[in-house]
Amino acid sequence: MRAIRVASAALLGLTALTFTAPSAFAGDGDDHNITPFGYSVQPSTIAAGGLLSLLLKRDGGCNGTVRISSGVFDTVSIPSGRSSATATIDRDARQGAVYEVTFVCDGVSGHTDITIGTGRSDGIGTGRSDDLTPVQVPAQQGVRAGVGGSVGGFDVKEIGLGAALVGGSVGVAWYMSRRRGASDDS
Repeated sequence: MRAIRVASAALLGLTALTFTAPSAFAGDGDDHNITPFGYSVQPSTIAAGGLLSLLLKRDGGCNGTVRISSGVFDTVSIPSGRSSATATIDRDARQGAVYEVTFVCDGVSGHTDITIGTGRSDGIGTGRSDDLTPVQVPAQQGVRAGVGGSVGGFDVKEIGLGAALVGGSVGVAWYMSRRRGASDDS
């Protein structure tokens, strides 16, 4: 019987400790966009029919051929040893639309966005970003990196309440084990 009571007290203490632990997840949804290589597109706002520069920074994290795809241009490959390529944006791309560009190297993928501006690249404009009227893209709310969860938003009331819960559960577990231990001896 004593083992059941001790196990119950230990489980209660462990449960209280688990609820006080901070969450280690620091992402937004299932967007996992960390790669061992760097990548970018220039310009990030471009006209339909414009020429998009696809840049890759290998840094030892990407050794093979890189495949770059999007719904707004044909798939492009950057062979090993090179770090850039160009893609022509489809002329029927919808103005104001945001398209995802996906870079895949050695089985690892990452993505970035491009916006189709309101300029034209059919002889009237060059398709470059200085010919375009930029489209407002809503800012994404990212994580506050480096804060660690324990410093950002430090609230004395929450810390005090958490400490009281942990202390209370430890106190109750100790009291229950001492009270039951004295009655088992008689």
